Amino acid sequence: MALYLDFAAASDVGRVRKKNDDSGYAGRYLAVVADGMGGHVGGDVASASTVLDLVHLDHPDVAHPATTLADEIQSANIILNELVDANPKLSGMGTTVTALLLTGDRFRFAHIGDSRAYRLKDGVWEQISRDHTFVEKLLEEGRITPEEAKVHPHRNVIMRVLGDSDASPELDLQEFPVEPGEVWMLCSDGINAVVPEEETERIVRLSGSVEDAANALVQRTLELGSPDNVTAVVVQVLDDAATPPSLPRTPAEAADDPSPDTGQLRVAADGDLAANQAILRHEMANRPHSLVGAALLATESGQIPIVTQRSGERRAAALLNHKSAQAEADALAPEAELLTDEPRRRRGWVLPGILVVCIGLLASVLYFGYTWTQTRYFAGLDNGKVAVFQGVSQDIGPLKLSHVDTTTQVPVDVLPKFWQDKLSAGIPAENRQEAMDTLRLIVLKAKEQCTVVAPGAGGSVSSEAPAFCTEEVPQ
Repeated sequence: MALYLDFAAASDVGRVRKKNDDSGYAGRYLAVVADGMGGHVGGDVASASTVLDLVHLDHPDVAHPATTLADEIQSANIILNELVDANPKLSGMGTTVTALLLTGDRFRFAHIGDSRAYRLKDGVWEQISRDHTFVEKLLEEGRITPEEAKVHPHRNVIMRVLGDSDASPELDLQEFPVEPGEVWMLCSDGINAVVPEEETERIVRLSGSVEDAANALVQRTLELGSPDNVTAVVVQVLDDAATPPSLPRTPAEAADDPSPDTGQLRVAADGDLAANQAILRHEMANRPHSLVGAALLATESGQIPIVTQRSGERRAAALLNHKSAQAEADALAPEAELLTDEPRRRRGWVLPGILVVCIGLLASVLYFGYTWTQTRYFAGLDNGKVAVFQGVSQDIGPLKLSHVDTTTQVPVDVLPKFWQDKLSAGIPAENRQEAMDTLRLIVLKAKEQCTVVAPGAGGSVSSEAPAFCTEEVPQ
């Protein structure tokens, strides 16, 4: 008995976001969801690059099945670092990854971030993945209740992601025996943040096919408001005697298959999915699959071109911005240069009047703008130490728009590079309480470096430990 997957994937930008930073892929042996982050230039690049770097695993004979999925995700992380080195505007981008690879009668599962994986097997619905979030850590330590977690102001703070913040990110890796009929659902947090889990379970249980389930999950999320991007991948394990319900064969495919009853499935009719993308034609043209979100945009429109390299056994897929640096420089050319072709004529009495009005407007804008900045807070650096500031992290010439509110003894160089980059840029907060929550999170992260093992003891804090190791966590 040979096992494979019936599959479906669906994605939507949601009701609020301007672009889709999610990417998803589903095929006969592979399912992946990635939720990108990093601002308007990085989230979609991170998720699409990562997903497209894994699609070549979608075949039944993967070499070294116990380690290949984890190795390829680590390689995808290297690609993200190389992309940032080539284009510093992408600094800070990252992505979650939740991936499922079918090898023989085993599932290989890899996960990092707060996307989720659920399984329905033998009538039992359960969450397989663990959220790598600050709130989940508080839950595990018993410091908050599940009810408090649902409304915690930092419930979206992710502790572990794929990206340029860590050269070797820590993945959750698991292996599961597989049985025909079991169903898995992978999703970005756009679903579980909006749709109650019992409703998600009911949709998956009652849907007539994996395609119906994926579409219904996305549609229900949109009905409930969907402030974030939303992506769902649903797969069901089939044996080689089953007929996939959600992948009808075209007449051309049937004619091309000399043995239609053997379970040897042909490519789905989506030939222009990557008409101008040679690499994806090479990797996916001969296999049925569903690609959604930013990864689909990358292959369909060419707005995020794909570059592929092979070095020995390593396959690297990287997404680059389609604008060259020179094109961007041209786009930012001062408008004043466009005015030099025409003579500038001004009447003597008009110019002084305009200047008076402009000065008055500027003074008003500066006054009210400065007043507004003092209602904001951010976490940043004060002489190399972590601190909370009142104001905003930007300055206007000699005018300082922030001042120190709370300082700590935590030096920035003891923190992971992800936090160093975030603090250097300033982590904005809506109010002081939110900024202090961020500060507490960072201090707790720093204190992880303080515990050392003393000879003959179970563990203690060294008497020569830095000052921040004995500093109280800010309240």
